[in-house]
Amino acid sequence: MRIRATVAAVSGALALTALAVPAAQAVTDSGTPYTLNASFADLSIAKATKVGTTNEVSVAYSYTLTHGADVDIAAKDFVTDAFLYHGTYSDSSPELYGDDPATCTATSSTTATCKGNVTIYPADGDLQNAWAGSWSVAAEAIAFNGQDQQNPDMSKVGYKDQSGLATTLVQRYSKLTVDAGPEPVAKGKTLTVTGKLSRANWEDHQYHGYTGQPVQLQFRKAGSSTYTTVKTVTTDAYGNLKTTTTAAYDGYWRFSFAGTSTTPAVSATGDYVDVQ
Repeated sequence: MRIRATVAAVSGALALTALAVPAAQAVTDSGTPYTLNASFADLSIAKATKVGTTNEVSVAYSYTLTHGADVDIAAKDFVTDAFLYHGTYSDSSPELYGDDPATCTATSSTTATCKGNVTIYPADGDLQNAWAGSWSVAAEAIAFNGQDQQNPDMSKVGYKDQSGLATTLVQRYSKLTVDAGPEPVAKGKTLTVTGKLSRANWEDHQYHGYTGQPVQLQFRKAGSSTYTTVKTVTTDAYGNLKTTTTAAYDGYWRFSFAGTSTTPAVSATGDYVDVQ
């Protein structure tokens, strides 16, 4: 259950996020919330998050909350969190939240360190393929100040949000395979290497080939720990890879993809070929 419930303010310019109220309990307008004396800074979050087709993914964040002396962050009805949004910050932007508010630890009478998680459920339709890539991070806080959360006097409720605190990548999980043959192969003979680069489709919850992508064919000689790039191969219309090379030494062959903003880097597990 999401803990954010959007309550439209009377002014129509502000969407008040009642973090402590389930969506089913969203209330009708009853005034305009005042601007809470709070601000957010030093937000930290992972540079990138890989999201597949079904598994829940949790992204940790932390930030500094600065607030006025009149704001009681220890109150049971004070809540704050950070969340991701895609594109321009607005009420209609795609957004991703956590299942619980952030937990804050006071560091002074007017500052606190807050930590929480954004949770992504790809199987529930949280994401669309077009949203892969850069997301921005915002934070918010709300003080109900003892108001009945199902029927508050909104003029006595404080709310503050702040966008553009950080950026992160939300990427479509990638997979890469390799198969080199024949095995064994005579020294100096042709070796054929095939594979496939695929990535998560967040809309049909399957993996499909990633087309037109440069992928490096790499070789690691038996007894060595380092792969060397032999050539670059481009995936076809189905994400497939196929190339030939000359067999010279025993060792491991693999494909390696450098990644894009929408799709993370990935390397196939090396396929050992015995050269005779």
